Amino acid sequence: MWRSLIIIMILMGIVGAGVAQEATPEPNPTRPVTVDEVNKVAKDMFCPVCENIPLDTCGTAACADWRNEIRLFLEQGMTEEEIRTDFVRRFGDRVVGVPQDPFLNALSVITPWVLVAIGLVVVFSSFRTWARYKAHAVANAPETPTVTPASKQNQFLDQLEEDLKG
Repeated sequence: MWRSLIIIMILMGIVGAGVAQEATPEPNPTRPVTVDEVNKVAKDMFCPVCENIPLDTCGTAACADWRNEIRLFLEQGMTEEEIRTDFVRRFGDRVVGVPQDPFLNALSVITPWVLVAIGLVVVFSSFRTWARYKAHAVANAPETPTVTPASKQNQFLDQLEEDLKG
């Protein structure tokens, strides 16, 4: 009886070990990823620490971690777009420097042109108003300059001198 119990326990251990080996996933064969492939994705992304420095040229530890993360994603077979989408989902639009929302993207492209057009309209209308004012002033100007009579000039000078004396 003890022998059969021991044999059953040994068999259960062997079967259990076999099942446990089948349940462990086999390592995923990864393809080698070059630095150029990582930089191709990283060049369109920006450093989370520094402002306006591309991820592929930044030397901070955060950027090195992000480049390593990009390498791991590429080894897993993710595309550039999937990697960018993942980073935007986790860190926001500032990672890629361009709004991902189509409306905001269009707004960021169109707004400078609209502001330039408004500025040109204001400058053009100001110039036209000035030209009209100048033309009106010239049209209403007297033909001959008016000369103040000497007696009137003396009167003004006398008044000025009197005011200055107190």
